[in-house]
Amino acid sequence: MVEVQNLHIRYKEQKDFALHDINLNVEKGELFGLIGPDGAGKTSLFRILATLLLPTSGRASVMGLDVVKDIYAIRRKLGYMPGRFSLYQDLSVEENLNFFATLFETTVEENYDLVKDIYIQLEPFKKRKAGQLSGGMKQKLALCCALIHKPELLLLDEPTTGVDTVSRKEFWDMLGKLKKTGLTILVSTPYMDEASRCDRVALIQNGKILSVDTPKGIIDSFPYPLFQIKSKEMAKLHKDMIESKLLHSAHIFGEWNHLVFNDGNTMEQLIDYLSLKGHTNIVWKEIAAGIEDCFIERMRDL
Repeated sequence: MVEVQNLHIRYKEQKDFALHDINLNVEKGELFGLIGPDGAGKTSLFRILATLLLPTSGRASVMGLDVVKDIYAIRRKLGYMPGRFSLYQDLSVEENLNFFATLFETTVEENYDLVKDIYIQLEPFKKRKAGQLSGGMKQKLALCCALIHKPELLLLDEPTTGVDTVSRKEFWDMLGKLKKTGLTILVSTPYMDEASRCDRVALIQNGKILSVDTPKGIIDSFPYPLFQIKSKEMAKLHKDMIESKLLHSAHIFGEWNHLVFNDGNTMEQLIDYLSLKGHTNIVWKEIAAGIEDCFIERMRDL
């Protein structure tokens, strides 16, 4: 459904490439995640696939159609939901949906089966202007508008950014149901925890793909034993651990520090060192790596 080969893009005001040598394939029926922080290049790649931006070099095809030569053919088969809410805020929910159906020469009634599970939640507010909806409801309306012409591929650029936790879960539950209809979905997100909801993911940073695999495959590839540790003075703990020279890496994760030792060093050595630095009530244990741990480790190679 999506094939990207040696893709580069550089904006005129920048010296470096915003996307550098991107190679990517998305199979029919996949829920594929593009995972990375703000500025990683996710939106640039999505705009190229949506035929809104021309690549500097390389090639990309969507549903077998070239993103440069077959712009209008792609747009008829593509559903695109940009990161910023882009519907008409002075039109009602109902009016927005009818408008987008008309653009693709169809009707809401004709394709209602595809959006009904989502629209049912919007129906009590169908006369309300889009600009007056909550963040979660805006995202559901935007998803309905992107689906109303029955696209073969759905591009969702950071659809859950700025949305509350409950709405995020509901949104991913909806994507899971859409996937079961055979729809191919490519979604970008800065939230590492959302990677587990995808069939496969690509980790991206600084315009480069770090890894492409299943979420489990990425986690299983973490090459070191991983530990978490905390004490009463977390900032001082982190600083003292870095200065100990015993560690390969140490990163703060909420109330914990996640750490990896240099070869030959042990937790016992670290605890002895931290005790000499005045730390008390130290709690630690070995843990399994998560997607964010894997992402941070792969960034060390950039």
